[in-house]
Amino acid sequence: MVYNFNLGIGWASSGVEYAQAYRAEVLRNIGQEAKFIFTNMFPGDNIQHMTENIGFLDSEVIWLYTFFTDCQISPVTYTLEQLEETFETGNFTSTKETDKVKYLFPNTGIYYMAYLVNGSKNRVHRVEMISNGCLIRKDYYTYCRIYSEYYAPLDKKAHLYQRRFFNENGTVAYEEITDNDVVMYRFPDRMMCSREELVGYMVSRLNLTRRDTVIIDRTTGIGQSILKNVSPARVGIVIHADHFNEESTDDNYILWNNYYEYAFSQHRHIKFYIASTDVQNRLLKEQFKKYKGEKPKIVTIPVGSLKELKVPEKDRKRHSMITASRLASEKHVDWLVEAVAAARKSIPDVSLDIYGKGAEEARLREQIKKLNCGDYVHLCGQQKMDEVYMNYEAYLAGSTSEGFGLTLMEAVGSGLPIIGFDVRYGNPNFIDDGENGYLIPVHDKMKKKERIQKLTECIVRLFTEADMEAFHKHSYEKAGEYLTEEVEKKWKELLK
Repeated sequence: MVYNFNLGIGWASSGVEYAQAYRAEVLRNIGQEAKFIFTNMFPGDNIQHMTENIGFLDSEVIWLYTFFTDCQISPVTYTLEQLEETFETGNFTSTKETDKVKYLFPNTGIYYMAYLVNGSKNRVHRVEMISNGCLIRKDYYTYCRIYSEYYAPLDKKAHLYQRRFFNENGTVAYEEITDNDVVMYRFPDRMMCSREELVGYMVSRLNLTRRDTVIIDRTTGIGQSILKNVSPARVGIVIHADHFNEESTDDNYILWNNYYEYAFSQHRHIKFYIASTDVQNRLLKEQFKKYKGEKPKIVTIPVGSLKELKVPEKDRKRHSMITASRLASEKHVDWLVEAVAAARKSIPDVSLDIYGKGAEEARLREQIKKLNCGDYVHLCGQQKMDEVYMNYEAYLAGSTSEGFGLTLMEAVGSGLPIIGFDVRYGNPNFIDDGENGYLIPVHDKMKKKERIQKLTECIVRLFTEADMEAFHKHSYEKAGEYLTEEVEKKWKELLK
């Protein structure tokens, strides 16, 4: 069995979660049984809806908090009718809004607010119970009640002090007692004093053997607990981002990225590290040898793969560009909007479609309005992208740090040339400057205005000077090494 550890997942997931979803598919293809373990709380959503959305099977997912119960990962199927059967009295009235139902119990000072799964008429995800104006409890459901939260008023706010996690038959499996950041877990036969200890207990309950492999995608807050309890299984670490701080590194000292410092310090207990590009692999080996005098096993396996190359059956939309990412500040999508608006002066029909969701969406919408470019710059939301890239002529990237860049891989898989900054590691991995796009030289002191100007110049250059047919061909050639069958070979070799 291969156990893959991560922290959270969301509707607008990061590259780490997409990388895991790609890995899940590859491992399925090679017949390797795998589980994907998530250790964060998800009070706003049912974890199954998010894992299914990104491509995991329910049978592949383990959630830390239901691991100790007999409740299975499941979509929400619990209904309003089932909820109403649990009421102690039939004396109630209800009013329904779009995604919630309010139940009033006359002369009690109590009402319930049932929150429905998006788009459903009667499937209940959670129920909030309010007594005399104070929140006292929240119940969470999938096909049964999986846990409850208990609240008390403190400083005029609802203060969470306890969670109970249930088995299918309603019995309590264990409890979490919480006071802000201090938590304790009470089981019938033991007490634990931290979430880290809970993670370690879960790992010990996996009953790992020498034939098992544990792959850690994020170590923050869980790495030490895993390593303490993982023996005799072998452990691998996946590197998803730049692994060191260049400004704080000199000939005598290297400052590792905080996310990887612990994982690198434990190299004697790590069977292998996985880098997603050969460039990062070589650099990391050099650094381990220079600064630590060590030679750990580091392999290169792309964090994604392509089932096939996508070739359009009809002509691509002329002068059309696409970008796809979380709409987060570090992706600098606002630079792309400004650059395309500026390029419009030279390329009258240039356009940009932006795919993805995230915290920057409202700000981007306002920017598009301010620049009056809504006719040719569009926010397209989060969509299934398999058949989308090949409709465009080019891909535009604004990020100044990409450990790999799944969307870059998907772009070249559809033959798109790419414009992006010459930053480690994804951009130079997928862009051969002047052959399938342009790498823009960049340095830390380079101001935003200059970066946008360089992006604008490259957009104009691409559509006025480049041999687009040759650029498309070169991207397809680069994409060949990321075909699923090639990535499968690498995983088979590593896990044999």
